[in-house]
Amino acid sequence: MTDTPADAKVDTDADERARLVGTNHVALEVGTIDEALAFYESLFAFDLRGRGETKAFVDVGDQFIALAATDDAGETVDGARHFGLVVDETAHVEDRLEELEIETLDVPGLEFRDPWGNRVQIVEYGEIQFTQADHVLSGMGLDLEKSDDALVELTEKGLAPESD
Repeated sequence: MTDTPADAKVDTDADERARLVGTNHVALEVGTIDEALAFYESLFAFDLRGRGETKAFVDVGDQFIALAATDDAGETVDGARHFGLVVDETAHVEDRLEELEIETLDVPGLEFRDPWGNRVQIVEYGEIQFTQADHVLSGMGLDLEKSDDALVELTEKGLAPESD
């Protein structure tokens, strides 16, 4: 780690390191693929990119979640380690978790663990900086807007979408 201010910008012209651009996928260890797909389909609407006996690939816009069946899935439980999923409506996930009697974690926001101990954080698209390209949202059949607070954060970073 370097001691630089949190708002420091990387000089991409002078720096020969690769610049992080985004996340392609997250891989999760699960019990069986059938069990994992049934669990996640009970909470979320998604398209399946592909599947085999021990792997499945869940489309998340232009990224994906890789589910990998392993014999030791669930032997450990994630503490602080987690991944965040962006959804159109957090309330829909809260309702489904309650209906399915899936315990949420006692933390700010919405978090839970899947049956294999993977810790999942849920955030609403309109409330965070993450921005999906318009053509990707359109391809997903979504028309989502950012909150004023999210737009301020994006503007402060020079990442605000252009106004119409």
